[in-house]
Amino acid sequence: MSEADVLTVQIDTGESALGWAMLGDRRWRCTVGAGGVREDKVEGDAATPVGTFPLRHIYFRNDRLVLPKVRLPARPIDEHDGWCDDPRSPAYNRLVRTPNEWSHERMWRDDGLYDLVVVVGYNDDPPEGEWGSAIFLHLARADYAPTRGCVAFARDDLLELVTLIGPETRLQVLSLPADQEKAPTADDEVMQQFEDFDESDW
Repeated sequence: MSEADVLTVQIDTGESALGWAMLGDRRWRCTVGAGGVREDKVEGDAATPVGTFPLRHIYFRNDRLVLPKVRLPARPIDEHDGWCDDPRSPAYNRLVRTPNEWSHERMWRDDGLYDLVVVVGYNDDPPEGEWGSAIFLHLARADYAPTRGCVAFARDDLLELVTLIGPETRLQVLSLPADQEKAPTADDEVMQQFEDFDESDW
């Protein structure tokens, strides 16, 4: 898989939900969950899961925006769409119709955050345990406030991003914040020389 097929998300610091999303030579400001990024995500922790995940579908409000040409499957959201977040339900982490007897999020929102949504393939093949649900790329609030676990972007940025992703694209959420990436030391360079050593060079 080439770098052009990996949408990499990395937070700035361990104390901030702000970060950057990078795809090839492009990057966009984004925000992640209020619970940070976690390898051991569970339902309700407001954390964004660490790992590499496919991108499944696009949902959008066709009464609020015109969807540009995209390569992922896409369909408009309607007033009776919801997303099940109840681990007890057989429809856990799935699109459902409302009203619904199980706990769910409404996809038809007044605040505009779900005017454009990309479904991330996290804990969905099949959904298991209480590892979390409804992980999306969606629109950010004006102040980039933290999400409940999703990755959120400015409206124009997400409209651009959805034209660049496709079925082959993977979302990669890094566990290490950008400020904790250490610069290579002299010892690192020596070790790299040993790793790169080839006996045929003798």
